[in-house]
Amino acid sequence: MDSLTEIIGGLDSMRSELTAFYQDLHRNPELSMQETRTASRAAERLRAAGYEVTTNVGTTGVVGILESGVGPTVMLRADMDALPVGEQTGLAYASFAKAVDPDGEPVPVMHACGHDMHVTCLTAAAALLAQNRDRWRGRLMMVFQPAEEIGSGARAMIDDGLLERFGKPDVVLGQHVTPGPAGAVFWRSGVSMSAADSMEIRLFGRGAHGSRPQSSVDPIVMAASLVLRLQTIVAREVAPSDQVVVTVGSLHAGTKENIIPDQASIKLNVRSFAPEVRKRVLESIRRIAVAESSASRAPREPEFRPLNQFPILTNDPEATGRTVGSLIRHFGDERVHEIPLINASEDFGEFGIAAGCPSVFWYFGGLDPERVRAAEKEGRLDEIPSNHSPLFAPVIEPTLTVGVQALIAGALTWLTVR
Repeated sequence: MDSLTEIIGGLDSMRSELTAFYQDLHRNPELSMQETRTASRAAERLRAAGYEVTTNVGTTGVVGILESGVGPTVMLRADMDALPVGEQTGLAYASFAKAVDPDGEPVPVMHACGHDMHVTCLTAAAALLAQNRDRWRGRLMMVFQPAEEIGSGARAMIDDGLLERFGKPDVVLGQHVTPGPAGAVFWRSGVSMSAADSMEIRLFGRGAHGSRPQSSVDPIVMAASLVLRLQTIVAREVAPSDQVVVTVGSLHAGTKENIIPDQASIKLNVRSFAPEVRKRVLESIRRIAVAESSASRAPREPEFRPLNQFPILTNDPEATGRTVGSLIRHFGDERVHEIPLINASEDFGEFGIAAGCPSVFWYFGGLDPERVRAAEKEGRLDEIPSNHSPLFAPVIEPTLTVGVQALIAGALTWLTVR
């Protein structure tokens, strides 16, 4: 019996307890940088497995270290935060949690992106690897990261001395549950996920009574024109082969129908896959906003406030090939699939960049395979709830089993197996 088979054999006896743990996390989600309960539960499980545990790294992050002889240091990462989304799944373990967001507003909270599944999988993999430390040599570095959803958690842990305090890994591994069929694993080498840049643009006008528009500089008209003009960046300033998305997701102005306000605010998000394209698009946004403001006779130039930034996620080709080879040997060719670029973003790549080591990030399906097949047959794949939807909820099995096994297979790819 090989090491992987022997190690994952212990998963059968853990499934009931892991399901309960997952459901508890799902019922009790926490917003970014507020993950105190989740962090405490993860730390508790790491300590029980024999790890040396440090909490409050980068605010709420948790690091667990386990050594077994001389060998490579392998870092495995899971993110912990949830989203300000009201759950609509109808599950028996659905979240009814409320919290206060950074702007002081009360919001519902839901694990609408599967980070509860990530935490559960990593705690299980940590326990199984610890129980079988005679099967491998090296050093495990288990990282439970806060604030992935706002793109600041990885950087917060790094800035808090993650690599100086716990050492630099030889490789960084991570994974994410997706709206694909449960039981399947997905990967991509090289550039894998887009950069994301979010910002708020405040436009300034001059308020007036709605009956006297000539006395105003209308920021709502200014904002409306800007929203439309921003779409020309993708249509006319970027090559069709360069995948870019510019989304305006928020426009706020005014309080009453017969009052022209003196300010308007838009919030937008940009997705891109190449540094030079990213730079050009962000410069274009600023140029157009300033020009629209000037064209409207605004009393002052717009203000730009960054909201969050995610780097382009790039999987090291050599490390990806090595890791995916292990996943294929374990799961089989028919369950491990190469995929196109993903127009979503992650701050996972920050760890490998900071450590100067290769990183590999893969994906595992979380939806009922029959449901996915039926939707595909009927041409309704776009209607399946995906990450960040109030209806998104992975089926617990086989999602949990695949997530745990993939982490262990990935770790053993790099540890020295006895």
